[in-house]
Amino acid sequence: MNELVVIAIGGNSIITSNEQQSIQHQEKAIKAIVSNIADMLEGGYNIVLTHGNGPQVGLDLRRAEVASQYEDIPIVPLANCVANTQGGIGYQLQQGLVNELTQRGIDKQVITLITRVEVAGDDINFSNPTKPIGAFFSEQQRDLLMQEHPDWKFVEDSGRGYRRVVASPVPVKVLETDAITSLLERGFVVIALGGGGIPVVQDGDHLYRGVDAVIDKDLATTLLAKELDADILAITTGVEKVCINFGKPNQQALGQITSEETRRYMSEGHFPAGSMLPKIEASLNFLASGGSRVIITTPEKLPQAIKRETGTHIVTV
Repeated sequence: MNELVVIAIGGNSIITSNEQQSIQHQEKAIKAIVSNIADMLEGGYNIVLTHGNGPQVGLDLRRAEVASQYEDIPIVPLANCVANTQGGIGYQLQQGLVNELTQRGIDKQVITLITRVEVAGDDINFSNPTKPIGAFFSEQQRDLLMQEHPDWKFVEDSGRGYRRVVASPVPVKVLETDAITSLLERGFVVIALGGGGIPVVQDGDHLYRGVDAVIDKDLATTLLAKELDADILAITTGVEKVCINFGKPNQQALGQITSEETRRYMSEGHFPAGSMLPKIEASLNFLASGGSRVIITTPEKLPQAIKRETGTHIVTV
């Protein structure tokens, strides 16, 4: 089998700004993304594509919140919203990639797979939810929602109002890994694990149930890449290369670096906790499990990065 690349696409790569949230705008962004994926397929790589859903799941939640104010329509559980966005974004990516491949005369099957991720019911993050989701609410709206949903937690957000916060538990197991493996063996391009996966916990009877949580996309993608024994993990972001001393006169873009160098830069505080640090931690996790290379770059630079022409490449030695 050719080299397997697991690629993580950010939700902000599909919705690029608040002014470009329509389906038409998303399809335009996706057209550019799938062109780069098609280039890699032409290079002979097998591909699993994961994607974020931050802006999209926020819109889904907002629609449900607005609808509930005017009609007696129940709030949609967060796990269902993640599933909805997996289907919606997956459909857009799948159709866009199939159309791109058809235009190139390539006969390749593409499939979107609804993907669950098991998390531990006693994960410490459930007792300290910190991930903001959905719309901003006034204090009065917050109080009404807390009456309807006593288990919901809210935080005040920079003077803009109150937002609901949920847990971000550590992913334990991707439940559809065997299905993804079977699809890869049959030659499919697989789109999976949207939004970090649908978080589920297992009860005492070994039955699963969805929970209101958000799993970090990069952590979940790394777990999947490890379970698939992928050769390369590609994490896309807003910069062509990772930098140290970012924003300073001595800013330096990184080409190829080792795990040891990466850990040193991390200990020196070069990677901000809210942005690059989770991607770096995920990269080191993947390499420690036997992966050969991690690429961090923008979606449009993936075809060049896979050939080592650009991007940051983290390797074991």
